Amino acid sequence: MIIDTFKMDKSAFSVCSFEEAEEQDKAYWLSKTPLERLAALEYMRQMVYGYDPDTARIQRILTVVEPT
Repeated sequence: MIIDTFKMDKSAFSVCSFEEAEEQDKAYWLSKTPLERLAALEYMRQMVYGYDPDTARIQRILTVVEPT
C-alpha cells in the first residue's frame, strides 16, 4: 500500500510567515517530478478517505433471469 512508503522527517520543520510558507511549498513541489507529485496526491487521498486498494472490491449484483 502506498501509504506505508511515506515517512515524516520531524526534524525538517521551520517557523515562518504564511507568505514565506506558500513560497517554500511551491518551490518544494516544483522541485518534484510529476510522478512524485502524483504519488503524494494518492497518499493524501488515501489518508483522507481511508482507501485500501488491497481490500477494495467491485460490488457484485446478482440478477436471476427466468426463462420465457
